[in-house]
Amino acid sequence: MKHEPQVTPELAREHGLTDEEYDWILERLGRTPSFVELGIYSVMWSEHCSYKNSIAELKKLPRDGEALLVGAGDENAGLVDIGEGLAVAFKIESHNHPSAVEPYQGAATGVGGIQRDIFTMGARPICSLNSLRFGSLESPRVRYLFDGVVRGIGDYGNSFGVPTVAGEVYFDPSYEGNPLVNAMSVGIVRVGETASAIAEGEGNRVYIVGSATGRDGIHGATFASEEISEASEAKRPSVQVGDPFTEKLLLEASLEVIASGAVVGIQDMGAAGITCSTCEMSAKGNAGMRIHADRVPMREEGMTPYEVLLSESQERMLIVCKPGRESDLESIFEKWDLHAVDIGEVTSTGNVEVFWHGGRVAEVPAHHLVLGGGAPVYIRETVRPAYLDSTQSWTDTDLDDLPDTDAAQILLSILAAPNIASKRWVYEQYDTMVRTNTVQGPGRSDAAVVRIKGTRRGLAVKTDCNSRYVYLNPRKGAQIAVAEAARNVVCSGGRPVAVTNCLNFGNPYKPEQYWIFREAVAGMGDACRALNTPVTGGNVSFYNENPEGAVFPTPTIGMLGIVDDVEAHATSAEFKSVGDVICLLQPADQMSHGVEASEYLSHIHGVVAGDVPAFDLDSERRVQAACIDMIRTGGVSSAHDVSDGGLAVNLAESVLQSDGPGAEVDVTMLDSGRLDGLLFGEAQSRIVISCNEASEEELRSIAGEHGVQLLRIGNVAGADLVVKRHGKEIIRLGRQAMASAYENTIPQMMGV
Repeated sequence: MKHEPQVTPELAREHGLTDEEYDWILERLGRTPSFVELGIYSVMWSEHCSYKNSIAELKKLPRDGEALLVGAGDENAGLVDIGEGLAVAFKIESHNHPSAVEPYQGAATGVGGIQRDIFTMGARPICSLNSLRFGSLESPRVRYLFDGVVRGIGDYGNSFGVPTVAGEVYFDPSYEGNPLVNAMSVGIVRVGETASAIAEGEGNRVYIVGSATGRDGIHGATFASEEISEASEAKRPSVQVGDPFTEKLLLEASLEVIASGAVVGIQDMGAAGITCSTCEMSAKGNAGMRIHADRVPMREEGMTPYEVLLSESQERMLIVCKPGRESDLESIFEKWDLHAVDIGEVTSTGNVEVFWHGGRVAEVPAHHLVLGGGAPVYIRETVRPAYLDSTQSWTDTDLDDLPDTDAAQILLSILAAPNIASKRWVYEQYDTMVRTNTVQGPGRSDAAVVRIKGTRRGLAVKTDCNSRYVYLNPRKGAQIAVAEAARNVVCSGGRPVAVTNCLNFGNPYKPEQYWIFREAVAGMGDACRALNTPVTGGNVSFYNENPEGAVFPTPTIGMLGIVDDVEAHATSAEFKSVGDVICLLQPADQMSHGVEASEYLSHIHGVVAGDVPAFDLDSERRVQAACIDMIRTGGVSSAHDVSDGGLAVNLAESVLQSDGPGAEVDVTMLDSGRLDGLLFGEAQSRIVISCNEASEEELRSIAGEHGVQLLRIGNVAGADLVVKRHGKEIIRLGRQAMASAYENTIPQMMGV
């Protein structure tokens, strides 16, 4: 074995450990750690694995519900009972830092990693989603990152054979040097047939299965727990390399071996590789492991135990096998042409012991290393950011209102804004229909709807977050992120039931950034409690900063909803039949229509300021409940929530997504002063629905029962979008003009 460097406080700092943390290691071990042990502590106590700066706040979130089958953080993914003996496993995670350095592999391995979290539970993945953030597309570097990330997601997901059905893409200069790549997976499993990430049974054999181990991804967890800088480019080896075809084999082999009953516990090797899976499985089972690292199949010469333990090579699992079933396990993986190598055994010591060619190179207590065990827990200093004093004091009094004559041209400009424009260039690189369960994919509805084979049920799924709102008001902005994700699910015919989240924030050691994080988590909790959508788990990604500063705070919400009958209730956003009535469902109290925090204010005026749009959680809950009941009557032809870009963009999108019908709308009754706010303001809790005239009164009655308004504002008619105000036509736009603005922006900027 190569000579190991002497472990010193300086070497510990190089591994990302503080002096205080190094002293704790000395105290707990009663000695100086070996080099291998130092590596183990450094990755397990990294922010990425230990959540040491976030767990105290995350525990304040609502994490219990009648439908939840496992507690938040108890397993690799959340698990929700959806009836008929079925459960959904779902989770979202980040791969931000790797994607900033190597966008194609960073994004691809993000997709692969989140799929393994699902099928390690025994669930078969049925769909994927994502949430992406980039800087300005004017930048060649950003275009390179955008192209690489989208190709990485598409190539891995398409080859793996799971449809990518929904997502979001957002552009802002704050993400210029630090893109966000969040990947979500959803799977189905029968209740009672899941697997657990646990080690139990002294003497039970421990297997590594899947791919061979290389040097890719070493210290990936610590790389994800520091700010991106010019030195990050030198850390390209920290980015893993994925193989979707091997992952497909691993999926089938893992599900088969779980179904065979040969498995005590199973966990994928994501961040921190073998180290994480051995420590976490041991701690969960109050057990230990004795691991022979030299038995691990390696694809590179001269690897050290340090490298083997910390490698994040993809497509690997750790399995604890039931006694007497070893040959069954081995034969299953041999059938799928994958490694299945016995590398150790479960012990009762509580320690993870690592041997290399007969010599012990590490012995550490498993519970010292894991989340909820002995890993450090910090509550950081908080300071309200000074910028909020100026942004929240902004009003539109000094902003000239929009002249009637400019309304149509401004709408075209906003339709062409990268944040509003069609993302067809993105999702057409994804296979959205493989496995034939996709009822509504990208571009058709506010959330994707996926059929559960063998039933009439479906899932409505969505990722969402307006990070500009969170930047301007962290607590309210996070509330809106949850509410809008749920509203999207409702508009698609689903009943929201649970949330997974990916919390992307700046450096937690900066008091202003930690204040933003704390407030956003509180806001997320407020909304989840109000909407009865408990948090099943997720991911925290700190240190999303570059030399220019932190990204917009981005608590991405992955919302899961149940569609009771996909044939009867799945609802899309496009206008369908000429003569249908167009109505606006909104809170009972007329809301102000300002332009604060809006895409209009940012894109047209170059201003990011104001408080968030008008929003009330009780009103939101009422509007969503009314919309669900309306859809269940069968009288709703379309539903589309009013969000980014306001009412005018909402109407334009429903026209553009239709097969021909236009819309004629009169907004006079909604008028509250400013025309720009009326058309492009983003007041929340509003849904535009269309219905046949015979259903209107029944739907209005349902609105009244829920204490909300249903206002008739027009009809599906003609082929153009026509908007009137006080008897005057202020917008008349043909489909071709709107489509040219909406469809061409991103392809043109990407040189297509």
